[in-house]
Amino acid sequence: MIKLNLNGETLTKLQHLTGTSSYEFLGFTLDLKDGTLTDNLSKLEQTLSEWAIQILTVLLAHYTSASPIAQTGKLLKFKDVPGGYAYEEAFSKRAIEPVADCFGENPDELPKAARMIGGTQLQIGDASAQIPALKGILLTYILWGTDEFTASANILYDASASNYLPTEDLAVLGEITTLRLIEAKKLLIEKNKSAL
Repeated sequence: MIKLNLNGETLTKLQHLTGTSSYEFLGFTLDLKDGTLTDNLSKLEQTLSEWAIQILTVLLAHYTSASPIAQTGKLLKFKDVPGGYAYEEAFSKRAIEPVADCFGENPDELPKAARMIGGTQLQIGDASAQIPALKGILLTYILWGTDEFTASANILYDASASNYLPTEDLAVLGEITTLRLIEAKKLLIEKNKSAL
C-alpha cells in the first residue's frame, strides 16, 4: 500500500465524486478515508515510482474540480480535445505508440489486459476496449495489428472529458492508462508462464 498525499478535503470531494469510500480505477483501489492506494496488479511489491505517485496524487487533486456531465457518445482524437493539438505529438509518443508496440503483434491481448483494469471489449479495429480511467472519463483504445502493415493504435476521449480534467491532465491520464495496460499484459504473460 502507498499513502497518497491527499488532504481530508480532497478525500471528501473524491468520495462525493465517486460515490464510494473505496474507489477502484485502473487496477488500483484508493481508500478515500485515509488516502492509501493499493495496486491490485502487483499486490506483493510497489511498482510505482515516487514520480508516478506524485503525478497520480496531483491528477486526483485536479479531478476534484470536475463538473460531471453525462457521456456525449461523441468520440474525439486527443488533438480534437480543446487545446489537445498542443500536446498531440508528446501524447502520441507516450500514450498511443506504446500500445501499438506492446500489443501490435497479438491484438487479442489488448481486451484481456483492459479487463484487468476495469475495461470492456469493443468491436472496432483488430482489437479495442473502453476503459473507465476515472469515473466519467472513458478512454477508447483501438488497435490495428501487424498483419499487413506496421501496427497502429489510437485513443479516443468522449467529448465530455474536458468537463472533468484540463487537457494536460487528460494527456497524463492517457499515459497512465497505457502504462497500466502494459503492466496488465505483463501480469497476463506471467500467469500464462506459471500455468504451463
